[in-house]
Amino acid sequence: MKQYHKLVRDRIPEIIQGAGKTCVYETLSDKDYIALLDQKLNEELAEYQESKSIEELADLLEVMQAVAKARGWTMEELERVRSDKASKRGGFEKKILLKEVVDK
Repeated sequence: MKQYHKLVRDRIPEIIQGAGKTCVYETLSDKDYIALLDQKLNEELAEYQESKSIEELADLLEVMQAVAKARGWTMEELERVRSDKASKRGGFEKKILLKEVVDK
């Protein structure tokens, strides 16, 4: 038996049971769900930083979408905020590394 305390994708219990195993899980409260989603963001970011794989980047995006929804935001709202910031401050396409600022 292996124990976990980990937020997993919705079909994981079904997949485990389909493999002939038994698992114990619970449905979280909204408060606990958001707390574990925030932890999951860090976990997925660390996994992406280690592997640099598109699969881990996709996992990070999936968790970001879940966080937005759990906090009552739509993907359209998130995209609008992202777009507004990009139009005001730019994106990251120019690869600019700020090295110092001197007050005049």
